[in-house]
Amino acid sequence: MNMDFNFFMNDVVKTARDEIRAAGYTELKTPEDVAEALSKEGTTLVMINSVCGCAGGIARPAAANAVYYDRRPDHLATVFAGQDKEATSYLRNTYLADYPPSSPSFALIKDGEVVTMVERHEIEGHDPMSVISKLQSYFDKYCDEI
Repeated sequence: MNMDFNFFMNDVVKTARDEIRAAGYTELKTPEDVAEALSKEGTTLVMINSVCGCAGGIARPAAANAVYYDRRPDHLATVFAGQDKEATSYLRNTYLADYPPSSPSFALIKDGEVVTMVERHEIEGHDPMSVISKLQSYFDKYCDEI
């Protein structure tokens, strides 16, 4: 039974990774990846990915569709909570220390500083369109027109 569960979880994780990469997000798998990605000038939207239902049914669809907008972040990145543990821990301890651990969630970072977060409680129980609208309202405030 354990082997079947591991196979199932590997499939779920692969699907979650494939979805967010297909949406144009760069995976940050190590602390060095996080440091490099978040040292870039401009705005970076980081999705903290997970295998929960609200990630698959709400957060990843919102991540994929929110960026089709007049204003959008310069860079798109993702860490996978529970999978890329060192990268996620580095992100949380270095950039998100003022926020409780939350996945799925989104951090909008401008020139290396967190300007806002969309936390799990703003995702879970909401529909993808409301999360898209919230993200786009932050893009209006912090991102340049494309």
